[in-house]
Amino acid sequence: MRSRLNKLRLILVEMGLGALIISHQKNRSYISGVSSSDGYLVISQDDAVLALDSRYSAWASRKTSPSTGIRVLQIQGEMQGWLPGIISSMNISSLGFEDTGLTYAMHAEILKIIGVLEKKVKLIATTDIVTSLRAVKDVLELKFIAEAAAVADTAFKFMKQQIKTGMTEKEIAWLLECSLRENGSSAIPFGIIVASGTNSAFPHHAATDRPVTEGDPIIMDFGARAGGYGSDITRTLCLGGPSDKYKEIYSVVLHAQQHAIDKIESGMNGKQADAIARDVIADAGYGQYFLHALGHSTGLEVHEKPRLGQYSEDLLVDGMVFTIEPGIYIPGWGGVRIEDMVVLEGGKPRVLTHASK
Repeated sequence: MRSRLNKLRLILVEMGLGALIISHQKNRSYISGVSSSDGYLVISQDDAVLALDSRYSAWASRKTSPSTGIRVLQIQGEMQGWLPGIISSMNISSLGFEDTGLTYAMHAEILKIIGVLEKKVKLIATTDIVTSLRAVKDVLELKFIAEAAAVADTAFKFMKQQIKTGMTEKEIAWLLECSLRENGSSAIPFGIIVASGTNSAFPHHAATDRPVTEGDPIIMDFGARAGGYGSDITRTLCLGGPSDKYKEIYSVVLHAQQHAIDKIESGMNGKQADAIARDVIADAGYGQYFLHALGHSTGLEVHEKPRLGQYSEDLLVDGMVFTIEPGIYIPGWGGVRIEDMVVLEGGKPRVLTHASK
């Protein structure tokens, strides 16, 4: 955690900020190593204060040793009861805040607080400071993500041994969730998607009581969580004999995914990466049915930077983890999506999920 804190402080210097208040839950956890549903982390060049209420403060104090460089402050009540003391002790002239993590009401409260301080402090909006740091995973993060990916692989193998016609989408989703939890996943990172038949034409379909039948395309999108980090994988299968149309569409999606895995490299942006797979699908005549972006990073949150999409300028660099998940969705027929997680290493993707396709 100390190295993350030091990297953040270098960014604050580059931006000319005296301190930064972090309110976003996952950003606060990433820097401090403490997960809590509420609280604030205030960081300057010489101090780092994790402000938590009594539900978390004692526990957090045991997790943040002096070596982390973060001290825990137990707080209660409104900001005006504790934030002025922190800001005054840091002796700063500017305070950054996360423009996507602070509500309008909290922003107004902080403005009111700094307005009565003896030393004038300027409040400055910042964008993606911590989320940009989170985009490149370190060794420990990659370890947790690989563990989560392995649990998901195991769950799919188990599900394939159990699935049969007549099962409902909800029953299949429950099979997956049970296996995920029994094989070590903590709370699953997102609601499991099981979409069969014509329902599979909807990328984010919620599982229903629809029974699967022979010949249905069945999309399953799920993941596990290990050490706070999530995995994300999608497989599409068919029970019984697949139709020629299913075989054709599946082949196109699989080719688009493999082509992207082969051709994506460090130095590209998200738009260029997306185009690699999108062009394959368009050339096959299904371009209008690829309804979403090619991929996204997954870590502490299900969707993180970088994003691989038609409008993404996010730069891809070594150490980034992201999904590659092309799909084709045809109204009235169904859909196919194949998704794997990769990490960029040595300029090329290394696949982290290995469930059968």
